[in-house]
Amino acid sequence: MLAIAGTVRVPPENLERFRPHMLAMLEASRAEDGCIEYSYAEDVAEPGLIRVFEAWRDQAALDAHFQTPHMATWRAAWPGFGVSDRRLFAYDIAAQRAL
Repeated sequence: MLAIAGTVRVPPENLERFRPHMLAMLEASRAEDGCIEYSYAEDVAEPGLIRVFEAWRDQAALDAHFQTPHMATWRAAWPGFGVSDRRLFAYDIAAQRAL
């Protein structure tokens, strides 16, 4: 399994207008084969800081995700909303357990 975690920034004044795009991306990504988890959350201490968490079955599923039409639409929307400071990291997960 692969986990993707990190952040992107959206100017707080653009966040409400950007929210429908985030929801569309969530819905389309969650429907993909190999998607285990896909979520965004606004940091409560830093308005406009969006925390990203994804889990994918394997690298092939993530690679396929990057080639989807909704990914192209998503990335094309970023400049118009001022999305910046993308800091995402991939983690290879060997096992998981409940805490």
